[in-house]
Amino acid sequence: MLITIRALDFPLTNALQARAERRLRSALTCYNGHIQRVVMRLSGNSGARGSADKCCHLQVRLARLPDVVIEDVESDLYVAIGRASHRAGRTIRRLLSRRRDKARTTGFTQTLLIDEGAATR
Repeated sequence: MLITIRALDFPLTNALQARAERRLRSALTCYNGHIQRVVMRLSGNSGARGSADKCCHLQVRLARLPDVVIEDVESDLYVAIGRASHRAGRTIRRLLSRRRDKARTTGFTQTLLIDEGAATR
């Protein structure tokens, strides 16, 4: 899994990069075989009425599935990174589960059709 982390409005410190990478790996490691690339963009937006909101934007490129794009905005950047990583893991799990269920259903239907054809001969 290739992970790219970019900070748009501020310098990316080694501590922040290590923490973000560690959080991503813990949330996505079990899907490592399906993930080709992860791009994390961190930014500090000026919100309404002067509040400083921090944004974590994740784009996860999957093999043979659409990309997963997650964005989370919080007042604390570490919280935004954690929530976005967790949500990305849940979304990937749901996508893979749907694909697996669809394959099972399709395979089961094909098996029934083959068995019915053999029984009528």
